[in-house]
Amino acid sequence: MKGLCLLTAFIGGVAAGTAVGMLFAPAKGSETRANIYDFMNKHGIKLSKSDLEELKKCVTNECDKATPKA
Repeated sequence: MKGLCLLTAFIGGVAAGTAVGMLFAPAKGSETRANIYDFMNKHGIKLSKSDLEELKKCVTNECDKATPKA
């Protein structure tokens, strides 16, 4: 389960990095959102709200483990 969560966190990080990169591109927001939507559809990526919540939980857990405790 830990490996799956780590893989999910990695894929989420790649997706988030791509999305942030696209958001800072010199295009209108509506065009950027359409590009993200088209990219996800083209690659068969379909995330429901529950999938996003699970991804958020996995990423948060991995970040908490990686953060040194003071």
